[in-house]
Amino acid sequence: MTALLNQAGWHVNHKRVERIWRREGLKVPQKQPKKGRLWLNDGSCIRLRPERPNHVWSYDFVHDRTDDGRVYRTLNIIDEFTREALAIRVDRKLNSIDVVDALTDLFILRGPPAFIRSDNPSRPLLRNSLPVSGTRVYR
Repeated sequence: MTALLNQAGWHVNHKRVERIWRREGLKVPQKQPKKGRLWLNDGSCIRLRPERPNHVWSYDFVHDRTDDGRVYRTLNIIDEFTREALAIRVDRKLNSIDVVDALTDLFILRGPPAFIRSDNPSRPLLRNSLPVSGTRVYR
């Protein structure tokens, strides 16, 4: 709202706009949290940054519905350095066995990466099914 007023020629502070909203009984939007940093102040790394192709791969499931209301899932595997989509699998039901199958196919084609990132790496089947030399599954 403050930006719109400033664009219209009214030079107001965001705190004044919030104060007026409260006085009129309106809800003031919460402050948005800052994005997390990849690096701490002492230079140590929080999240691994990819350094070369095949260094870090990540996978995730995406859910959607067709026009008739039926659910489908897509499994997307990407190389984080090149941002290339290595594999996209679409099916009504996808599970961790499908992830292992897709990753195994990619290991044969491209070789194993150094790291595989997932939003849910704690699935026991994935932890135990990827004994590839040097490949680590992490969040």
